[in-house]
Amino acid sequence: MKTTPRNPPEITKLTTVAKSRLFEIEQMDLRFSNGAETQYERLKSRSHGAVLIVPMLDDDTVLLIREYAAGVHRYELALPKGRVEKGEDVLDAANREMMEEVGFAANKLSHLTSFTIAPGYLSHVTNVVLAQDLYEKREIGDEPEEIEVIPWKLNELPELLLHIECTEARSIAALFLAREHLKSI
Repeated sequence: MKTTPRNPPEITKLTTVAKSRLFEIEQMDLRFSNGAETQYERLKSRSHGAVLIVPMLDDDTVLLIREYAAGVHRYELALPKGRVEKGEDVLDAANREMMEEVGFAANKLSHLTSFTIAPGYLSHVTNVVLAQDLYEKREIGDEPEEIEVIPWKLNELPELLLHIECTEARSIAALFLAREHLKSI
């Protein structure tokens, strides 16, 4: 089904309400095409976006990581991810993050899509990158502890969804997207 894109409302005023190291809270005064005026608040990311990498060790084995997740205060089983540095290409960022977090680089990197999280109030964008033809290469990252790498078979995704540590929605969506993409090539 095709949909027709709509023009967003006019931003008549932007005001910074608060700032932290990672985020800025903006108040947006808006005017919609029907004349209605209102205010929204959004968390404006102060980064240049992020990458979420689907590192394929072979045609059916993805490399997951088990890493501490401060938001839920536990360890989470997910895909490697990280921020895109200023002036850094998305694919270069994906390869760098993969070397830092899983100890591999890729000869073949493909941008699959971009995801948002809670786009009603968060401006952050995550670029999903498929990494294939991996080779061992470790770089020092900014992680406070060594990250555990867990190989997982794509044909066992239903079991992964039942795992108590696997709840990160971007990773789950990216795994299914990558699996379908790999089936089509």
